[in-house]
Amino acid sequence: MKIDFHTHVKISKQSTFMPEYFNEMMREAKASGLDALAVTEHFNTLRFHDIYDFLEENYPYENGYYMIDGLKLFPGIEVDVKEVGHILLIGDRDAILDIRASLENHTEKSNFIPFKDLLDLAEERDVLKIGAHAFRESTPLFQHDPEQLRRLDALDLNGKDLYAYGTDAYYQKLKSFAAELGLPIVAGSDTHQFLQYSSVYNDFAVECQTVGEFKSCIKNGDYKLEVSPSLDIKVKSATLVKKLLKKMLNKNGLFGFNA
Repeated sequence: MKIDFHTHVKISKQSTFMPEYFNEMMREAKASGLDALAVTEHFNTLRFHDIYDFLEENYPYENGYYMIDGLKLFPGIEVDVKEVGHILLIGDRDAILDIRASLENHTEKSNFIPFKDLLDLAEERDVLKIGAHAFRESTPLFQHDPEQLRRLDALDLNGKDLYAYGTDAYYQKLKSFAAELGLPIVAGSDTHQFLQYSSVYNDFAVECQTVGEFKSCIKNGDYKLEVSPSLDIKVKSATLVKKLLKKMLNKNGLFGFNA
């Protein structure tokens, strides 16, 4: 089972959710060879709930995921914490929406939730907790208290950061850090544009249906991390296209031709 644990379905936080763009992303994810995605949209993105309203109206939900023309889509969310850093939380629909509701008063930078409090909130539910892009200069996670970091289930091998910092050097740095904490590593492309799919992904030995099954496989090491030999061109191309698409957005966060 091939899954990407860090993906987005909006071009940016400021863009409006566009069903046509979403459907194209799902088709391309499947075409890239993936069997499943976790959609980890930013918790403070514009009109976060539009994503789940659309999913509810258009796709069946079963066993903790949406089935989209043969592709499994697991609910998730990416959360900023007060001390700086991003955390990915993946779980069933109700758990993710409940967490988002609890963060309603923490959507601005001035009042982001403290890291410990977010972990407390997450641990009240059955969710997969992943530390995102630990060494990204803008949102470094490595500087957090190791005791709190060890409460995570895994660290994120991030496609964008492998491209930005060099695949081998960054991977070795992350592996050393993960070993210090005693945490496993899982892969996430961090894409906002479909060309980046399959730049990195996780290949599980079994077909996982629930977050609990993912946790068990990750803990037992029953999966492989895969890094595409075309990672650089995938990420670079997606980044360039994303920039062009953002320039096409109007004041309502839509493409000009959708206005």
